[in-house]
Amino acid sequence: MKFTDGFWQLRPGVEPIYAREVHDVWPDGDHRLQVFATNGVISKRGDILNRPLLTITLWSPLPDVIGVRIEHHSGGTRPLGFDLVGAQLDQGVVVIDETGGTLTSGRLTARVRAGAPFELAFEADGRVLTTAGEKSIAHLRVRPDAQLDGVPVGNARGGTGRALASGYVHQQLALGVGELVYGLGERFGPLVKNGQTVDIWNADGGTSSEQAYKNVPFHFTNRGYGVLVNDAGHVSYEVGSEAVERLQFSVPGESLEYFVMYGGTPSGVLERYTELVGRPAQVPAWSYGLWLSTSFTTDYDEATVTRFVDEMAARELPVSVFHFDCFWMREFNWCDFEWDPRTFPDPDGMLSRLHEKDLRVCVWINPYIGQRSPLFAEASTAGYLVKRPDGSVWQWDLWQAGMGLVDFTNPDATRWFQEKLRTLLRQGVDCFKTDFGERIPLEVEYFDGSSPDRMHNLYTQLYNEAVFAVLEEERGAGDAVVFARSATTGGQRLPVHWGGDSTSTFESMAETLRGGLSLACSGFGFWSHDIGGFEGTPDPGVFKRWVAFGLLGTHSRFHGSGSYRVPWAFDEEAVEVTRTFTQLKLSLMPYLYQLGLDASATGLPVMRPMVLEFPDDRGVEYLDRQYMLGSSLLVAPVFTESGEVEFYLPAGRWTNWWTGEVVDSHGAWRSEVHGFTSLPLYVREGAVLPIGARVDRPDYDYLDGLTVRLYPGATDDAGVTVTAPDGRSARFTVVDGVVRGEGEAVWRAEPA
Repeated sequence: MKFTDGFWQLRPGVEPIYAREVHDVWPDGDHRLQVFATNGVISKRGDILNRPLLTITLWSPLPDVIGVRIEHHSGGTRPLGFDLVGAQLDQGVVVIDETGGTLTSGRLTARVRAGAPFELAFEADGRVLTTAGEKSIAHLRVRPDAQLDGVPVGNARGGTGRALASGYVHQQLALGVGELVYGLGERFGPLVKNGQTVDIWNADGGTSSEQAYKNVPFHFTNRGYGVLVNDAGHVSYEVGSEAVERLQFSVPGESLEYFVMYGGTPSGVLERYTELVGRPAQVPAWSYGLWLSTSFTTDYDEATVTRFVDEMAARELPVSVFHFDCFWMREFNWCDFEWDPRTFPDPDGMLSRLHEKDLRVCVWINPYIGQRSPLFAEASTAGYLVKRPDGSVWQWDLWQAGMGLVDFTNPDATRWFQEKLRTLLRQGVDCFKTDFGERIPLEVEYFDGSSPDRMHNLYTQLYNEAVFAVLEEERGAGDAVVFARSATTGGQRLPVHWGGDSTSTFESMAETLRGGLSLACSGFGFWSHDIGGFEGTPDPGVFKRWVAFGLLGTHSRFHGSGSYRVPWAFDEEAVEVTRTFTQLKLSLMPYLYQLGLDASATGLPVMRPMVLEFPDDRGVEYLDRQYMLGSSLLVAPVFTESGEVEFYLPAGRWTNWWTGEVVDSHGAWRSEVHGFTSLPLYVREGAVLPIGARVDRPDYDYLDGLTVRLYPGATDDAGVTVTAPDGRSARFTVVDGVVRGEGEAVWRAEPA
């Protein structure tokens, strides 16, 4: 949100209260620092009268993390923030002298200079990371007739446009020359956010728009630090777009809270961030296999499902999960959590028969209850649906006729919703696709009195937490998995998330990848997408290229809108491509599963933007058409039917996965042409890569028949840990150029 009109002027109707002078610095106990900033220089006693004051509090919830709270009037309700599940007490050391004050936490120091002009600096390892200088902190009063870009914003068609607030608080942080910004959720535009205006406001806008399903008010830069704005509501970013030397974030109201965290490298920042807000839960090994779907509006019944499953097996295309999309329930009844008896007259028997085929079953749900569903009256009578201020149930006709919204701030409503899911789990369903959660209205009241503006983004977290909790209760920790579309900060604790509604084109395939890389920069360890695109039907070339891309990630799903995504529907080569890349992924399960465990332990994503692995290589900073799968594999999807692809190889010795050719790169672009059964896949110098013995399923004993490949450049003490789904593990280390194993495993070593 922009408040200025060029460098010198403000927009009409905007009146700022800037922090211009640090008048006082006080200790607040041993671990907190309070700064009192005035909007002008106090030169005599009379200057304190009829003047506003901004209170700035600094504290630390973790080593290397410093919190900043800016308050104008502090007597109101504090904005709803996120669960800081890793926060600790008594962090930080305060020092105050005649020059001002400092708060130091681990390697990070916040330094406030006394007097004018105002300056707050963040320093680490002997260098300044960023500063907040003149006019960088402000409370801004805004008249109702003020003209501000982007207001109203949000999904206006869905009734979620936001009215202009009467006041905002903003913070600007300096951007150094060459400083680049990443993150802010799953965004489908350029990976580097410099020059963009970004609104943190969940919306169902598809992948081809500026809107996003997963908005996260967290970013990091290539200077080794990151920032989380601890506000669950609308946060507006101007990333070098209004004041081009600064990154600005603003929130409506009287206060703003954010955390600066130092990691030294982008991956170090993500470790700090996910330590504070939570890391991904472990996901089961079976979930890494191929998910096959009915698609959305296609016609299907048990015979259709059985035909698809049997044909996949006959063609040696391993499937791990079968997904039933919306029409497993009767039309207009979404959600009533009842199988449509006209299409599925024997759901118990069908689920049993699918399990006999060694499949897991996923079904689609959402948090909306259509008026025709018998559950609508039940929930309405019990007070389980979100209400309007007049006490009536909030309803509209978008998506489902007369639908209401489950109020997850009501514990009884949450338990009621969970019991419906529990019945399905005990019937034989294994997991849920938690769709929607973005179309959340503002003209409502919540059971616990939460602000509708703050609940708009946070609703999805409560929704997915409710589903994930019942899965853990019924299936056990480590065997719970959702397939979620919407999220915000904290959503990474509830994997897996998929990219939403893309179109069936190469362009949409590329924007989907950008979204996944941006989400990885926002603390999410696992991610998926609709292979082949959702809207429309891909031509065979698009489908086959998307298959290769989709099976070189954590979670892989064939799903579309109005047409099936079984590979033989495109051509016979699509069957071969599916077999090649499914078997490749299953052979890599000892590697991928360990990466997933590491993501749960460290917060580092499995699928990584190049900048996470090569933070010192200027050549990777803008790359958004390739990625690292863990630390050892470089993947460059092909976005052309002809197979022409350009990608960047960082400096080092790289081994072509397919041919074994070793390429010595000094950091350069490379052009190749690939058929549909290959794509640029390179193994990093020094890799110790575990390869599994089976290609028919993802959840096998990785320690039985394991092959450990040693790639050029592997030094002594290089190694890899392999953990089987049952928890047994073995460590393999290079000693004198030879791989040695520790632990119970049947394995062999071989050169790449």
